[in-house]
Amino acid sequence: MQLADKMPLCRFSMINNLRSSRQRAFLRLAKGSNEKSRRFPLRVISFVRLLALLGLAVVLSGCGGGPQVASQSDITALSQRIQALDPAIDRIEADRAAQIAYSYTRQLAMEYQITDPPLIHNTKVNLGIKPRGLCWHWAEDMERRLKAEGFQTLSMHRAIANADNPWRIDHSTAIISARGDDMYAGIVLDPWREGGRLFWDNIEADTRYEWRPRAVVLAEKRGRLLEEGGLPAAAFE
Repeated sequence: MQLADKMPLCRFSMINNLRSSRQRAFLRLAKGSNEKSRRFPLRVISFVRLLALLGLAVVLSGCGGGPQVASQSDITALSQRIQALDPAIDRIEADRAAQIAYSYTRQLAMEYQITDPPLIHNTKVNLGIKPRGLCWHWAEDMERRLKAEGFQTLSMHRAIANADNPWRIDHSTAIISARGDDMYAGIVLDPWREGGRLFWDNIEADTRYEWRPRAVVLAEKRGRLLEEGGLPAAAFE
């Protein structure tokens, strides 16, 4: 075969090689694009999650609790609500109870080192970072302080909500009522829910929680544990 006869074959081979090279380059590019497209959603999801977490942190930081300085109008409003429970309630006792409810809330907020929203503070207490400040700490200390006054026309109660709700945590509160009345005729005194700022309202108006007497709730829990064999009977004697 002459050299002139070989030239077309050489050109044909070169063209095929060029086409093969282009095809391989295109396939590499396509493969790379597919890999990037597979990675892209994961990166977007991670970024969105990060933004969500940052947003949550900002929201929670804006809901931080802390000691409350009550105004005289705050104290007067609570005193008047207490007096409205029953005509037999002594005005001086109602004034004293309202003043203590606010001032002791502030004192406890400082003692508990409240700086965060309630659930975050709960976590810190459970981890041993903060000394006290769970809802039942607030209820226990508030009840004890007001009982120490020895009021003659007022009574203190304890209540629990959410004990039978698996989707919400138990919540405890102190309740003040006229002497002789049960807790359902009283006023909720709850500094926990707003992170060391006293919330109060008549129990029937506090629709956020379905309050039940603490003694009743605890008796039901004990009964269930006994039935399940979780505790010996002697534990309740």
